[in-house]
Amino acid sequence: MVKRALPLKKGRKAQGRKDKKKAKVAARAKKTKKKNIPLKKRRTKSADRLCPHCKFDRIYSTMKKKMPVKAKGKQAKKKIFAKAKGKKITRIKKITAKKLIGVKMKSKQKQAPAKAVVHAKAKAAAIAPQAEKRKPRCIVLAGFGLNAEAELAHAFSLAGADAEIVHFSDISSGKKKLSDYEIFAIPGGWSFGDDIAGGRVLSNKLKNTFRSQFEAFVASGKPILGVCNGFQTLVKLGALPNISGASSQESTLTFNKSGRFEDRWVFLKPQKSVCKYFEGVSFIHCPVRHGEGQFVPRDRKMLDALVKAGMVPIKYCDEKLDDSAGYPQNPNGSVENIAGICDPTGKILGLMPHPECSIARTMFPRFTAGVSFEKNSTRFFTNIVAEGARHI
Repeated sequence: MVKRALPLKKGRKAQGRKDKKKAKVAARAKKTKKKNIPLKKRRTKSADRLCPHCKFDRIYSTMKKKMPVKAKGKQAKKKIFAKAKGKKITRIKKITAKKLIGVKMKSKQKQAPAKAVVHAKAKAAAIAPQAEKRKPRCIVLAGFGLNAEAELAHAFSLAGADAEIVHFSDISSGKKKLSDYEIFAIPGGWSFGDDIAGGRVLSNKLKNTFRSQFEAFVASGKPILGVCNGFQTLVKLGALPNISGASSQESTLTFNKSGRFEDRWVFLKPQKSVCKYFEGVSFIHCPVRHGEGQFVPRDRKMLDALVKAGMVPIKYCDEKLDDSAGYPQNPNGSVENIAGICDPTGKILGLMPHPECSIARTMFPRFTAGVSFEKNSTRFFTNIVAEGARHI
């Protein structure tokens, strides 16, 4: 078989088409003056130089043309816009993104020094007042048989005070001044052996040595706390309850009704009163250890006046917080189960139980069984320290 050659006419036509294509490419290369760069690559480069908005307009217009003629109205336009927007985001080149990030970084760098200066000034202003603040100073009296000063000072320290144990003679000699402190605390113990009425000798000694300092401390409105023998001292001194304002003795603390020394754990229930030291305290569980703790007001009229004026902030109660319970919940037989009283301002407080002996879990008799209420006692001391801090 003889192979037939292709018609010459058809071969000439194909060759002519190729020549025309080459001529077109050459013409375009001359116009752009980039003979060595292929046309497709040139197109991508020019597209890169377009801003994102230009690209978006081009995509939007092309997509709109592809849409059918019937697709008119707002909904159709929204669809086109959403699709075009999505394509725009995907087609933004890395170079454009880098440029945009670079611009943002430069603007942030310009703002950084100004922000740093403002921040430094604000930080300095915040630190300055903190440097001036200090802990409220608490003076805890010691000497003449007051043997519970370490416990009371420790309780105030845990509550945030700068507690200092000061001997009675250091104040009377002028070595220490009450005016240098924000809190004054008289602890429990057996001052002068409690042979001549609890706290009487100590109160008389205070009157004859630094009474003027004590009166100035009272007038300043700073907190004063008397625990056990300290409570007895404040009552004999006339600082409690002092409902008349004459600083004369209006009540007393005498022998327990049981006729013996009482050493037991009791529950205390805060009452509605002018004293704010029991705010946030639902009850206190702490020990008593005294032989003369029975509170006796001068008469019934005095008792009614104390209750009416809100000067009975704490009472003995049972585990169910019933403050009408009798002995042994009320260990000394105090009238109306009164465990402590305050002055008309609520800043001077005296109580027979020892809340400073219930500030840690291990102090409680049933702590091994998981029974302890140290948070209540700690809150009591924290409230006193907070009041003292106001007088710095």
